[in-house]
Amino acid sequence: MFAAQIPTQTAVIILIIFGLAWVLFGWWLGRRNRTVDDFMLAGRSVGIALATATAMATWVTSNTTLVAPQLTYQFGVWGMIGYSMAALGLILFAPMAKRIKTLMPQGYTCGDFIRVRFGKPAWYVFLIVSFCYALGWLVSLGMAGGILLHALSGLDYHIGMTVILAICVGYTLLGGLKAVIATDYIQTIIILLGVLFIGYVCWRDVGLETIYESVSEQQPQLLNLLFPAAIMFLFNNIFFGIGEIFHSNVWWSRAFAFKEGIGKRAYLLAGLLWLPIPIVTGFIALAATSLNIFPPSPDMVGPLVAAKLLGSVGAIFVFIVVFSALASSLDSLLAATSDLITEDVYRGMIRPRASNEHLFKVSKLVILGLGFGTWLLCLPRIATLGELLNLTGAFVASTIWPIVFGLYRTRLHGTFVALAMVLGTLCGLAAYFVIGFYVAALSSCLVSLVVCCLGLMLRDAKFDWQLLQTMERNHGH
Repeated sequence: MFAAQIPTQTAVIILIIFGLAWVLFGWWLGRRNRTVDDFMLAGRSVGIALATATAMATWVTSNTTLVAPQLTYQFGVWGMIGYSMAALGLILFAPMAKRIKTLMPQGYTCGDFIRVRFGKPAWYVFLIVSFCYALGWLVSLGMAGGILLHALSGLDYHIGMTVILAICVGYTLLGGLKAVIATDYIQTIIILLGVLFIGYVCWRDVGLETIYESVSEQQPQLLNLLFPAAIMFLFNNIFFGIGEIFHSNVWWSRAFAFKEGIGKRAYLLAGLLWLPIPIVTGFIALAATSLNIFPPSPDMVGPLVAAKLLGSVGAIFVFIVVFSALASSLDSLLAATSDLITEDVYRGMIRPRASNEHLFKVSKLVILGLGFGTWLLCLPRIATLGELLNLTGAFVASTIWPIVFGLYRTRLHGTFVALAMVLGTLCGLAAYFVIGFYVAALSSCLVSLVVCCLGLMLRDAKFDWQLLQTMERNHGH
């Protein structure tokens, strides 16, 4: 078992201080938000420094600070390397961000692109996939907040989860994407300095030799480079990370929000900055056995090891770092998913003629609804973070090839795109439950690729790129 590293009262005080600071900052940044463009896309004027910081911070999530150590604890060396390969998603999205901005300079969501490029049946399937993924990620972030507070302070899981969700909903609601991006910039600095410092202390106080000997004796399979499940996880995670980024409105909304010519450089820099972080956080988890830490749940291993290394004062530091990582992703996902629901579902299906002012109000109500829905789904802690996240891999990996072919080829028809996403998702889910979570995304991606290739061979569709421009002129905003 483990002992709490921070007094519960101290954890509550930190939460109150941070909560008030972020909410007030969000209010201050959102004072001049007057239009949907201001609220959803920060006025489409984000520069290189903020653009790089928000992309990098959003990708440093509970996954990186809690799940990367969990997977290293379970899969060893391939766990940390495999997780770091998720940086490929950001790096490969860099040229796509430029392409998206060129095709749709006044675009709002990835859903707009799918609807115009592939038609309504594919659009409906894509929205279902997107919302399943968004809910999975939102719930994992909410759970991570509760796990973090419980692991470090002993505070009840439900209280921690509720408070962290309330804080992020609060400042996102008040400031929109502008507040999300500005807080991401501060959170990036905290995360980078924090993770590097914790990794250094682990290397200094425990040492590579001690960690190697302890793992060799107690968990030798973690050092086995031919560990089959771990190798499958490596490839699975590559496609999972690519699918997460390629399809998600979190990343498309930033492509629309960045200034002209910024997107490609920002995503490339963000990917390179992010690459070493899972290796550092994963390395920390390997020290668990050397420190006689045996967490009750594997997704607690990261904060417990870091707190043990740094003591009670260091545990506060760990708390702030992981809280920053959680907030930087939760706010981004709330904003981007709200955009998708407001723009694609509400305006696209319910009220096509809704005014700018009306959509502005609806967007805020949607954020509140998403926060409440996430809270309800987080109440029963039904799985570990790694298991929950990798379930969504079956959904998102099915969208990789439809997005890639859709952006660069005119021939792929919407019928095959819809089929690729449906069959890919179903096969990925089957693999998840029959074989294991480490093959879900891999199976989904391969099936989707086969269907898309068949579509390119069997049907010679010709798409006119100008339709995207026409769609924007008749957008109704």
